[in-house]
Amino acid sequence: MRVVKEAEERRNEILDVAQRLFTAKGFDNTSTNDILNEIGIARGTLYYHFKSKEEILDAMIDRTTKQLVDKAKSIVYQKDVPVFERFTSMIITLNISNSSFGNEILRQVHKPQNALMHQKIEARLLAEVTPLITVLIEDGIKQGICSTDYPQEVAEMTFVYSNAVLDNLDKYNDDERNRKINGYIYNLERLLNMERGSMQKVILPVFQALSK
Repeated sequence: MRVVKEAEERRNEILDVAQRLFTAKGFDNTSTNDILNEIGIARGTLYYHFKSKEEILDAMIDRTTKQLVDKAKSIVYQKDVPVFERFTSMIITLNISNSSFGNEILRQVHKPQNALMHQKIEARLLAEVTPLITVLIEDGIKQGICSTDYPQEVAEMTFVYSNAVLDNLDKYNDDERNRKINGYIYNLERLLNMERGSMQKVILPVFQALSK
């Protein structure tokens, strides 16, 4: 007997199966036939939801990004947790490689032909994450931890700089990596008018967690 499912349920089922196959076999080695056979649906049903394998990946990235941002929001608004601790946890949470499909997503979006997809992820995260960083900076200002007349603008710069540093660390040797990290901490402290070295305990755990 044919099983008829609601559109949203079917769409998520396609994404779940595709994610599992992409992770196990890689994006390039997975065909739409593999996805169809795994679910047991007609090609027309797949094309009703997604026009191509690339569109499935795009939707998967949207879903993953939303999940990461939702987790980050839950961290940022835990007002009983110290600001520094929330900042560290938020940055680690937002690293896409921590998701179940993270490494395969990163491998795909860093391909030259997927540059547009990479830009889309960055633009979406910038729009979603900047307000969260702004909340943390404003909390820090209220508590006398840092000071700036431009919390939102500093939040934007912090995100863009964080994204650039975290996204490319693997291509550097140890000395270069340490210089990048120390430079990031130094400049962030200057942006927030903080005493030099005060962000060491906040930022270093981020890089330690992401290098595991």
